[in-house]
Amino acid sequence: MGERVSVMISEEEVENRIREMAEQITKDYAGEELKLICILKGSVFFTTELAKRIDLPVKLDFMSVSSYEGTQSTGRIKIVKDLDDSIAGDNVLIIEDIVDSGRTLSYLLDLLMNRNPKSLRLCTLLDKPDRRVIDVDVDYTGFRIPDEFVVGYGLDYDQRYRALPYIGIMHLD
Repeated sequence: MGERVSVMISEEEVENRIREMAEQITKDYAGEELKLICILKGSVFFTTELAKRIDLPVKLDFMSVSSYEGTQSTGRIKIVKDLDDSIAGDNVLIIEDIVDSGRTLSYLLDLLMNRNPKSLRLCTLLDKPDRRVIDVDVDYTGFRIPDEFVVGYGLDYDQRYRALPYIGIMHLD
């Protein structure tokens, strides 16, 4: 069985959209400090590129959440790594690589809201609305995409293809 990847969203398109999102986030939080919560591992590439372009004081923290075993979602959500610091009183922006079913983010939003942040919003590079099982309000969306298996820019297939500088469609032949 072979694998190949075709380009869905080019490196230039991704970079331009991240710049636009950073400008909007900078305007929306004008003059305030912002804590970015990077959801590991897939969001690392997106988070770092976004953080570099936000013209505000930015702090970073990381969470690792799992609902997958191999390449299949189990539907059970487990916190693998929790935040290092409190978010009480902070403006918090959760950074995700992709929103599909909405289960993980719904769980995370509830969990983090109970920690009393000043504000809590959600930012994703990719949104796959056709896969939505639970409605989640996404405040900042890079691209809405069809229900394709995508890799690159942090998204992986069995831990491979994360470092591609574009979003690609994974083809398994």
